[in-house]
Amino acid sequence: MPGLDEKLHDIHEEVLRRNPGETEFHQAVHEVLDSLGPVVAKHPQYADAAVIRRLCEPERQIIFRVPWIDDAGQVQINRGFRVEFNSALGPYKGGLRFHPTVYLGIVKFLGFEQIFKNALTGLPIGGGKGGSDFDPKGRSDGEVMRFCQAFMTELYRHIGEYTDVPAGDTGVGGREIGYLFGQYKRITNRYESGVLTGKGLGWGGSQVRTEATGYGTVFFTDEILKSRGESFDGRRVVVSGSGNVAVYAIEKVHELGGTVVACSDSTGYVVDDKGVDLELLKDVKLNRRARIAEYAERRGAHYVEDGSVWDVPCDIALPCATQNELNGRDAAVLIRSGCAVVAEGANMPCTPEAVRLFAEAGVVFAPGKAANAGGVATSALEMQQNASRDSWSFEHTEQRLADIMHGIHDRCLETADEYGVPGNYAVGANIAGFTQVADAMLALGVI
Repeated sequence: MPGLDEKLHDIHEEVLRRNPGETEFHQAVHEVLDSLGPVVAKHPQYADAAVIRRLCEPERQIIFRVPWIDDAGQVQINRGFRVEFNSALGPYKGGLRFHPTVYLGIVKFLGFEQIFKNALTGLPIGGGKGGSDFDPKGRSDGEVMRFCQAFMTELYRHIGEYTDVPAGDTGVGGREIGYLFGQYKRITNRYESGVLTGKGLGWGGSQVRTEATGYGTVFFTDEILKSRGESFDGRRVVVSGSGNVAVYAIEKVHELGGTVVACSDSTGYVVDDKGVDLELLKDVKLNRRARIAEYAERRGAHYVEDGSVWDVPCDIALPCATQNELNGRDAAVLIRSGCAVVAEGANMPCTPEAVRLFAEAGVVFAPGKAANAGGVATSALEMQQNASRDSWSFEHTEQRLADIMHGIHDRCLETADEYGVPGNYAVGANIAGFTQVADAMLALGVI
């Protein structure tokens, strides 16, 4: 494939052959390999020891049946997944996604991204991911509980605070983590707080964990702006999504002086030129789990059904919804509107074509493995508090998060400079994450 070093091209072809039909995983692998040519040229030991080839193969892939009973007394069957990708730096760490689109390729793409994201935090955690094709939308609390209990009845044997530590992701919030942890405790007869993160504050959770991914994305974006002598003051910002990540990204943007003028859900988007009313949005989306159209109706904002939120002119774009949501057409619209910075709050929300167009137009692009690492970083802080039977204040934990995101930002820039691509956050993130994991793998032998 054009752009890939010959050795890396062979690895990519092997990934395609060994993992047929897993398009998201193929995309994630190519995006990383595309950055590693200068690394292989400078440090041939990585290719000679087959570290890159090993990195592309999960250490363990677990697929299981999840039978549960709905409110009508009918037996339902879903499929569960856990891909334990790489443990060179620490126990596997990564979220669980409950969504009807989940299949093995999605979980592997997320797990592969998680390896490098977790390495960039500087914390001792490996990479993994899991989930199910179960859809919690429209399900009663009782149905969600029964599904989570059935899911954990299989998953529990594969996880542990020193083995694999899941957290939440799309479709898995505080309610689901509570049911999962309750079943784990029930089966194992152990109060092992560190086995799951994203727990409630009253039973082992961490301050700022709920806000961490959204806050972290904005902290990273703020570091980009500071590096250019700029700030959020007076900036128009568009955020895709209206779930947990998007809501708290909006909150932090407003705190830092920007104005979020649009957000979205799977049905459409709203434009609110006065600035999104955060409390109303939280009530509609987080408390009531309603559609964004209700926000528009109650706020008197403009609602567009089935449109692209990227049609709204902005200075800064924060895609916080899902993978491949921002395509080449959307990127072209953002570029024409004068957008200067795009930072990924979701995992791989920008397509390769969009990323290419941003680079050609000089738009600063921050990849998810760097910009949205705040969630997993704060999960690791939760693990630290659980291990020491401690609990930190909101202010202390938020400052730790801000410091970590500052460190990731600087590490990406410094690495990009070192390898001759100054200002390229994507290449800097890929190389910095890769070299840390690869060096650990070399030190541990052929594993």
